Amino acid sequence: MLINSSVIVLKSFPYSDHSMIARCFSEEKGKVSFIIKGVHSKKSPKSAQFQPMNYLDVIYKHNSNRELQILNKASFKESWLKILTDIRATTFTMTLLDITEKTLSFEDPHPGLFKSLVSVLRAFNNKKLDPNILFWFYECSLLSHMGFHPDLKKNDFPGLKPVDPNSGPNSGIILASLLSKNIDNLPTENITSKDRKVISDYLWSLLSYHFEELVNIKSISVTRKILNNIKFLN
Repeated sequence: MLINSSVIVLKSFPYSDHSMIARCFSEEKGKVSFIIKGVHSKKSPKSAQFQPMNYLDVIYKHNSNRELQILNKASFKESWLKILTDIRATTFTMTLLDITEKTLSFEDPHPGLFKSLVSVLRAFNNKKLDPNILFWFYECSLLSHMGFHPDLKKNDFPGLKPVDPNSGPNSGIILASLLSKNIDNLPTENITSKDRKVISDYLWSLLSYHFEELVNIKSISVTRKILNNIKFLN
């Protein structure tokens, strides 16, 4: 069955001397792995297309019995090159891709989460919003779309006692706004160092509690230091 879908490349790696595997988030099918052949041909754009964070339109032959789907055609849908000029934005977005890849399942579509990821990456590229807020917004979106919408009044789970989400001067208000799922109405409250630590620790404790795959994720240690210690600069 031929499928035409928008995808975001989450990760890619060599498969042989002439091929690579790209793991993507598909709007239609959730997580999908493609085998990309002929990537080292001088005339082929495929190697450049299937780099992490790229937003593509693809046509491929889908077979539920295959682990690797066969790509027919790919084209760029939108470019976010400005992200790569900012090391903080690059660190945040690559961590978001890593988190997404670890939490999604194959053939389990989440079109709402896909739209959130597109919106967040686009916002990182536009550089008009606080990167911390964007990162937290996507963490909230992922928890909600995967069935674990945080309840700020419930703070006790079997085997887990997260930090009180309301223990920062504005942390509760900020989190409530982030959980509204509206990227066009992100919080404008002053974010203190205490708020940053509370929000970062609270959301990560929930993510690592609900998704064991995230416990040893390497990229998060650097990202959390940035979230806790660096203020947004206009």
